[in-house]
Amino acid sequence: MKSEIEQLSAEISSYVIESRESLEEFQRLYTSRKGQISALFDRMKEVPKEDKALVGKWLNELKQNAQAKSDFAESQFASKTDSDKPNDLTLPGSYWKSGGRHPLMSVMYQVSEIFRRIGFVIEEGPEIEDDWHNFTALNFEEGHPAREMQDTFFISKNPDRVLRTHTTSVQARILENNKPPIRILAPGRVYRNEAISARAHCFFHQVDGFYVDEGVSFAELKTTLNHFVRTMFGADTKTRLRPSYFPFTEISAEMDLSCLICKGEGCAVCKHSGWVEILGCGMIDPNVLKNCKIDPDRYSGFAFGMGVERVAQLLYRVPDLRLYSQNDIRFLQQFKQIN
Repeated sequence: MKSEIEQLSAEISSYVIESRESLEEFQRLYTSRKGQISALFDRMKEVPKEDKALVGKWLNELKQNAQAKSDFAESQFASKTDSDKPNDLTLPGSYWKSGGRHPLMSVMYQVSEIFRRIGFVIEEGPEIEDDWHNFTALNFEEGHPAREMQDTFFISKNPDRVLRTHTTSVQARILENNKPPIRILAPGRVYRNEAISARAHCFFHQVDGFYVDEGVSFAELKTTLNHFVRTMFGADTKTRLRPSYFPFTEISAEMDLSCLICKGEGCAVCKHSGWVEILGCGMIDPNVLKNCKIDPDRYSGFAFGMGVERVAQLLYRVPDLRLYSQNDIRFLQQFKQIN
């Protein structure tokens, strides 16, 4: 069998592959399952036991050499494409399709930039939070409805871990580890156990801000928020504050702005009131400062929070919140020019 292997090796070495047809013929003759090399492997049962190792080595080397020659020729033919031909300068040029920032991320960036320019520092926190930072430190009572499963997603097997229900949890983390003056803006994703519909979702985005220092007043809160609204929505936008309640602020208020669609005259968006709610705010409750080891007799502060989807709805008039998370390229392409 040694002479047959040597003869076949010489044939393979001298075989000229000059076209795809000759490559296919080479593979049919030598490397296919019905080729000559496979036929020699089938005859291994005729080889004496003491010679099998040596003959097997010769056959494996023969097979590897033939396969290497076939692979090299195949790669050479594959690299010869139409791109090797001279360019046709009469053809239209190609272009790269540019992407764009997601509309919610664009709004979050715009909001963050407005506050950053007046001294707020951007901070982030974990989306999986503990009970202390999400509830207790922020003055939520033990029996508060937000602590129930119908409102909050709890991490299984650990009742102390939840998907954060607001980015106000970042406020608790920053206050307990820093000394005033502190001026922070915390954008991020939050979660609520709500039915998904055109007007609600189980996850959404918030931007929370707070300022703590000596002598901080409600007047500073109002001035800060008016600056934000008029920068974001236009200098002629009107605002008003209504009394409200939040566990972590006292006094508490909600801010409305004049409807951007009807300019205060009344329409379906503002329910014919001329006003649209934009955010909640208030003076930080002294209990929150105490929980975070800050002296409420010396320091005071204000806080505010807004939903990014609410701001985006006012800017872009998107009627269904589900569109933001469906990744429909037809919907997202409409916002490329606003980034």
